[in-house]
Amino acid sequence: MINLQKLFADVFDPHPGETALVLIDIPHGNITDTADWAERRTMAQRWHAALRDFGQQRGFHVLPLACYPATGAHNAQLPDKGLLGDTPTPLAQLAAQATLILAMTQFSASAPLMEWTKRRPVLRAASMPLVAPAMEATALAADYAEIARACAALHQRLSNAQAARITFSNGDRLLLDIRFRTPHVDDGQLRPDKTPPRLVNLPSGETYVACYEGEQTTIPSQTQGVLPVPWRNEIVRLEIAQNRVVEVLGLSDAAADLRNFLALDGARRNVAELGLGCNPHARVRGNILEDEKAGPHIALGRSDHIGGVIGPTAFEDPAHIWHQDFVYARESPIYVTDLTLIDAENRADQLVYQGEYLLHAMMAAK
Repeated sequence: MINLQKLFADVFDPHPGETALVLIDIPHGNITDTADWAERRTMAQRWHAALRDFGQQRGFHVLPLACYPATGAHNAQLPDKGLLGDTPTPLAQLAAQATLILAMTQFSASAPLMEWTKRRPVLRAASMPLVAPAMEATALAADYAEIARACAALHQRLSNAQAARITFSNGDRLLLDIRFRTPHVDDGQLRPDKTPPRLVNLPSGETYVACYEGEQTTIPSQTQGVLPVPWRNEIVRLEIAQNRVVEVLGLSDAAADLRNFLALDGARRNVAELGLGCNPHARVRGNILEDEKAGPHIALGRSDHIGGVIGPTAFEDPAHIWHQDFVYARESPIYVTDLTLIDAENRADQLVYQGEYLLHAMMAAK
């Protein structure tokens, strides 16, 4: 059984006088409940009780459990109002009260939570979409000091890179342009003195960078190739040019469904992110929160919360806002067989071979 108070101390280190908030989303209308979602809400109640007990020991305040109507989409903007306990309360008011937020939600709130932390520098947030009790025995139980070292090593290598050259296990190849971008780490360190960005996913363990999206009018993005993605239990191949999906290949029902989904809003076609998951306890189980910490992943859609330029105003309708990670760890249906970083002098730094990180990739330079 996980020691939640140790986890809270290791990751958050709440100080006396702080105010913590546990936030959940709830089903409504056409957004129907699931067994996993109901289990997550029960898990949130257990974590809230443990956090409240820890607060009594350390001298920080824990607000009543808060909730809001689910958005129905990952990284969509949050509604204006929710409930603090049984009391209707504007979510902005909750953000103004808290210094620490744990969002244990069905639909990722990472992007709007990141906006909250930018507006209120004393606030830090842990986004935990799709978190499940099973993770308490795997990725949540990791040694976060070890994870921080691995993230730092990958950060150093991404900082020196201009592009990432990727080959997938089905033979597809993709070049990601990461010029003009700064990599970040999600290493499970969310203490009061954390420097921006003051948000992590939990369980943590990745270094990530937004892709260059061609916003400089005279410098087109060089991202190009084919990206295979799991969609509706099939692999659908996407043709990429200048950092955009330009064609969904194939005639299957899954391909048609993804083609229609991307055609609904051009901002969904944006190649948003390269992530390098490095939590050694993470398991690929079909849950994106943990899966993405097990190996490389690539995201489409919104990118402003990770250092890119595609934000809510880039979408034609707020209901279309979307950011989705696709995972290519060794245990995934499609995995990365080669990931090599290329620097400004065209020197190669291979990080992944046959689905596994090479030893040098996980060791920080002396």
